[in-house]
Amino acid sequence: MQGKIVAVCTSKNKGERKVDVGTALLIEGLGIEGDAHAGFAHRQISLLSVASIEKMKQKCGELAPGDFAENLTVAGLDLPALPVGTVLRVGEVVLKVSQIGKECHQGCAVMQAVGDCVMPREGIFATVEKGGRVSNGDVIEVAAHV
Repeated sequence: MQGKIVAVCTSKNKGERKVDVGTALLIEGLGIEGDAHAGFAHRQISLLSVASIEKMKQKCGELAPGDFAENLTVAGLDLPALPVGTVLRVGEVVLKVSQIGKECHQGCAVMQAVGDCVMPREGIFATVEKGGRVSNGDVIEVAAHV
């Protein structure tokens, strides 16, 4: 199974919307260079599908990649259906799914601005097993299921 990276997003502070930077360096064991969430144990990288954002657009209107504080916005993969331990590959970069969903920060900038947050239900998190550059348009593929 494979999909495509639609946006590579970062932020300087936790709990805020991220901005699409187009390309970023993923560092093994850390996350995205310069991102507020880098180094956060097993949640080094967050991923959200375009389909999840589209569902929220019906409720909340105009939304863009990064609005739910995800690092990688992905098209073509059913991210919440991937079990913990699934290995994803983006070129030379290797990610390992470490968590499905999360507890939401009450009152975070995303929840305040949008009124709901899809990340706790449909976002996934991964560790960076092998680093490298990731860019918009890159293919992301399931390399191994657990």
